[in-house]
Amino acid sequence: MLQRLFKLSEHGTTVRAELRGGLVTFLTMSYIIFVQPGVLAAAGMDFGAVMVATCLASALATFIMAFGANYPVALAPCMGENFFFVTVVLGVVTGSAVSWRIALAAVFVSGVLFLLLSLFRLREAIIAALPLSLKYAIPAGIGMFIALIGMQQGGLVVAAKGSMVKLGDLTSGPVLLTLFGLLLTSVLLVLKVRGAILWGLLAATLAGLPFGLTTYHGLVDLPPDITPVLFGMDLPGLLDVAMIPVIVIFLFMVLFDTIGTLVGVGQQAGLLKNGKLERAGRALLSDAVGTTAGALLGTSTVSSYIESAAGVAAGARTGLAAAVCGLLFLLALFFFPLVQMVGGGVEVAEGVFLHPVTAPVMILVGSMMMRAVREIPFDDPSEAIPAFLVVIGMPLTYSIADGLALGFIAYPILKLFSGRAREVPLLVYIMAVLLGGVFALKAFMGAS
Repeated sequence: MLQRLFKLSEHGTTVRAELRGGLVTFLTMSYIIFVQPGVLAAAGMDFGAVMVATCLASALATFIMAFGANYPVALAPCMGENFFFVTVVLGVVTGSAVSWRIALAAVFVSGVLFLLLSLFRLREAIIAALPLSLKYAIPAGIGMFIALIGMQQGGLVVAAKGSMVKLGDLTSGPVLLTLFGLLLTSVLLVLKVRGAILWGLLAATLAGLPFGLTTYHGLVDLPPDITPVLFGMDLPGLLDVAMIPVIVIFLFMVLFDTIGTLVGVGQQAGLLKNGKLERAGRALLSDAVGTTAGALLGTSTVSSYIESAAGVAAGARTGLAAAVCGLLFLLALFFFPLVQMVGGGVEVAEGVFLHPVTAPVMILVGSMMMRAVREIPFDDPSEAIPAFLVVIGMPLTYSIADGLALGFIAYPILKLFSGRAREVPLLVYIMAVLLGGVFALKAFMGAS
């Protein structure tokens, strides 16, 4: 049955390889179960309820990917989008604080719009038209952004006047635990230990216990109550004009995060044929449904995970690996005490929390995503400069969408002045204009 359902022989794989690949994918991305509740808790959301919503939304979206697209790609709430969610709640984007219920409604609407785009096959068209240099720059830029966040969360980088950032206090307990977790997990990765990231998380958790940096809550229990965040959206709150750019940015973030991940993992898994991604529409549908369902359940934007590449490296080639990963997300529901112990923060000042256990994960995941820069043609400035703007723009603007916009706008301009305007697909020109409009909208909102 599995052979017929997932066409294993056609993809040159076996049930054993798919089971192994699915387990490896889960182990390398399971940190989101620990990280997501802690991130959204900063927005005032219930830690346990977010954990349940995260597992359920991840499982649902991953099952859709498995049985709909037959891709070895797992999905979960995105790093980057979840931090943008928090910045929206804190008022960084709109200029004033916003209820997490309104921010969740913005995620829901962006997911619905993502679904509607499928009616016009615009998503597939963007993947086909996206220049290769930008396809490789997107995951690298996201990796840089995630690594910066990880260094902040671990206390390795702190705010500073004049230089914006500086090295943190290397003698403090949370920073030392961050360095321990970073070194240990790096060594495990070098030794090619399967599930190195998860083992590093658990080891750092245990190391923090004697020093009060982590607190034991138990291991297994019934799942927490999801009702504090379930159907918690405030749709009428979106009537505020200040929320329009938030919805647009959420939409562009999930669209381009998905495209970047699917292209990256698809290339590694042999799913790209003549530069085109097979069954792209079905794969993108899982992200759209995952985002809308995730918002209903009570979590931020759900999208494909670049860590799926680890499962592909372990032999995964079909949706069977994704199905295995989805089942493991459901099983994780019964390990909330462990999640609470690993994902809990350390208060270093009033209202200021560090996350020394999970911070190393974000740094290392960022390093893994940087591998894509090897494919960027740096000897061609018209390709290299837009790609560089994407890579460096995401962390320095603290926004995936803004970094992506810098590259998308620069690409057609540089091609135009180099006399190679015909190399740029029409859709890229359109996207450049639209993203420029998003910039103008944000500037207007900031000035008003």
